[in-house]
Amino acid sequence: MRILTTVPQENLRLVPEAARAAEAGGYDGIVTMENKHEPFLALAVAGAATERLELHTGVAIAFARTPMAVAEVGWDLAGSTGGRFVVGLGSQVRAHNERRFSAPWSPPAPRMREYVQVLRAIWRHWKTGEKPSYEGQHYRFTLMTPNFHPEPIAAPPPAVMIAAVGPAMLKVAAEECDGVKLHGFCTRKYLTDTIMPRIEAGLAKAGRTRAQYEISGGGFLATGATDAEVAERFEWVRQRVAFYGSTPAYYPVFAAHGLDDLGLKLNALVRQGKWSELAGEVPDDVAHLFAAVGRHDQIAAAIAARFGGLVDALTLGREGTGAVPPDLVQDIKRIPHQYRGLPQ
Repeated sequence: MRILTTVPQENLRLVPEAARAAEAGGYDGIVTMENKHEPFLALAVAGAATERLELHTGVAIAFARTPMAVAEVGWDLAGSTGGRFVVGLGSQVRAHNERRFSAPWSPPAPRMREYVQVLRAIWRHWKTGEKPSYEGQHYRFTLMTPNFHPEPIAAPPPAVMIAAVGPAMLKVAAEECDGVKLHGFCTRKYLTDTIMPRIEAGLAKAGRTRAQYEISGGGFLATGATDAEVAERFEWVRQRVAFYGSTPAYYPVFAAHGLDDLGLKLNALVRQGKWSELAGEVPDDVAHLFAAVGRHDQIAAAIAARFGGLVDALTLGREGTGAVPPDLVQDIKRIPHQYRGLPQ
């Protein structure tokens, strides 16, 4: 299993030390999120401070940025880090696009397909000189004058992964991308019954093998050195399940377990502004569906049972885990996975 971790995005001065510690601790990469902070800045700092770690946005909100803006930062980060940067994109839901990012909304899966395609078209032009001739319904790339053409880089363009939950976006992820970043709001049953068949069908259509495709995420981790720390983190999982489960876009995961009514109840509480009551509606057995749970001496076995054979990479974040022993990172990395790298 490949293991990623996080860095303190809230203070860029803290990033170099955290990134070097992650590299020394045996982690495979660093992932940043676009929750409270911009996701690219911390990776630029981390990339300059390390030699080996992969650098993932997990995820940057796509429709809040033009493809050219992402292409530029992706090109610069790939070139500066020797090809260690991975663009991870997500669509976000309609309300956040329109009311938080002031971004126009349209059906996200067709738009994300074009987004990935035009990113690759821009990078091909910069790499090979291929004529800029991409024209889609949502995005267009037909102009690039020498004044705006970046310098060559001694690395391939970034790999592209997208976040996906529902069938339409999973299809795009499998057919167009180098991997998929699954949401934490995911159960093993949803992985086996809904996600994997769509990924396998999309890879077959694209003519690629599973070994060339990375599946990341697909659940939460609740661990710590003591039972008390695990219990505290498990309550965080319960809160996350309640928060995401209140959003209609995530109802299909509940539906796979016959929990449709729970999603409706959570959504009704949100509409009433009763945010503090959400977590209390999620029973222990439901929260357990979404996470691998156990102390540091138990969590590797729990991860193998919850994610083994399906997922290639997980994120063991700084929050709530305490100091993770280096031998635990190695134990988790010994869990078999299918991804063997992108085609050369």
